[in-house]
Amino acid sequence: MKTEMTRRLLAEFVGTAFLLAGVIGSGIMAVNLTQPDDVGLQLLANAAATAGVLYAIILMFGPVSGAHFNPVVTVADALLSNRPWTDVGPYIAAQVAGGAVGTIAANLMFDLDAVTLSTKARDTSNLWIGEVVATFGLVLLIFTLVRSGRDHLAAGAVAAYIGGAYWFTSSTSFANPAVTVARTLSDTFAGIEPASAPMFILMQMLGMALAVWAARILYP
Repeated sequence: MKTEMTRRLLAEFVGTAFLLAGVIGSGIMAVNLTQPDDVGLQLLANAAATAGVLYAIILMFGPVSGAHFNPVVTVADALLSNRPWTDVGPYIAAQVAGGAVGTIAANLMFDLDAVTLSTKARDTSNLWIGEVVATFGLVLLIFTLVRSGRDHLAAGAVAAYIGGAYWFTSSTSFANPAVTVARTLSDTFAGIEPASAPMFILMQMLGMALAVWAARILYP
């Protein structure tokens, strides 16, 4: 049992690290290769890279840990009785630690300080609504697939959803508390200032709760 849990936690740690390296690194690269005011192209590059990394890491680690890489997915999994609550704390710890390591790796790859707290404020109500919508859609997508026996489609479906949600949500779809915490550690394109993070996380938890309720009704 210890060996099995170690494998799962390692998968969550490494997978979340790759996810954040993709999010932060592609944001930095996009800014480096475009004109400073070409934010649309920068977001397109950031979204495409994130979707590609997500697809790959879900394929890589899904058979080991379920490829959560996201505390709201782990909590929803427990709420829907798919996973014991004893897994939740260790999974979230591995995800948050992995996210921090991935962000630090991205900063160092682009010759920045290992940690620089972000100064990008994301603290308006329209962005909070965006996080509720983004997280609701992500969690509902995952668990409607699981509860209908189509979880083998998750890699492509989740990657496509996040790539799209970068564009159709005002917040650019963080939809992940571990990602939110990690993105406070990089003062770059994808960053979020620490003071903005708690409300983002609260909205993500609200979106998750709504998605669990909807999944139970749609796929009892």
